[in-house]
Amino acid sequence: MIINDKIYGKIKINEPIILELLKTPQVLRLKGMSNYGIPDKYYHYKGYSRYEHVTGVMILLKRLGATLEEQVAGLLHDVSHFAFSHVADWVFSDGGEEELADTLLEKFIRKTDLVKILEKFNFYVKRISNGDLFPLLEKKIPDLCADRVDYALKELRSSWGVKLERINNYLEDLTNFKNRVVFIDKESAFETVMRYYLFSQALKIALKKKLISKSDFLKSEEFILKKLEKSNDKEIKDILNLLKKKKIGRIRKFSQKRIYKKFRHVDPKVLLDGRLVKVSKIFPEFKKMLEKHSKINKKGFIV
Repeated sequence: MIINDKIYGKIKINEPIILELLKTPQVLRLKGMSNYGIPDKYYHYKGYSRYEHVTGVMILLKRLGATLEEQVAGLLHDVSHFAFSHVADWVFSDGGEEELADTLLEKFIRKTDLVKILEKFNFYVKRISNGDLFPLLEKKIPDLCADRVDYALKELRSSWGVKLERINNYLEDLTNFKNRVVFIDKESAFETVMRYYLFSQALKIALKKKLISKSDFLKSEEFILKKLEKSNDKEIKDILNLLKKKKIGRIRKFSQKRIYKKFRHVDPKVLLDGRLVKVSKIFPEFKKMLEKHSKINKKGFIV
């Protein structure tokens, strides 16, 4: 199989277990899920699918010299996501931590045929679903990892139109040092917080009015969107129309509420004279920037 990734180019896939997993309905379902959690027509940036993300993570892990087991874990690490990804965290919980899917991964895999494929190739669900075992795939903020690097690069390419040549320069500087990834990332803006909050509100309204059900979130995003768009509910239509705008800004017509979004940032480790040093310790201005945005994030946003 050839995967044509917008960052890594055409990649030939020949590992039997990867080929089988790529054909499963659980992985293919991710093609219909936006990685940002909000479909393009309701978001202020052009996005990409969660399928593109997980296959990209898998490819990046291979480039970094990860084991086949870690590559498999990378491909499956988001397979348990609900439709609309982290927006669902805002629907079924307070949303700030955005960790709902991670808690469901092992349970989700065990309920599908994915478990049979894993066992066929002598891989274990408990290991595959445990991100702590795969330091190249998953690292706690503020460290870098393949998951964080892939979505940062794809965001630069899809949303900001950064030229592929510049992104390739970033990739060339990417280093695997004793299972640690060194790179650079960027933070989300206020617009993202607003859109997560508003879109989750539209979904909550639809759930409350029984226009959709929780089980619908295990189907495609388009399935739920059609239900929302075909409904005659004024609150939902107002929110969707608002989300179509390029810029939202502060909205006073909706209830005033202080909201919080997970503080996604990085403080990469740099190999300096044979030891790893955080960028914030090398560049004081970078440390000040992180501290400033951390304080802003802790205060939350009034919407």
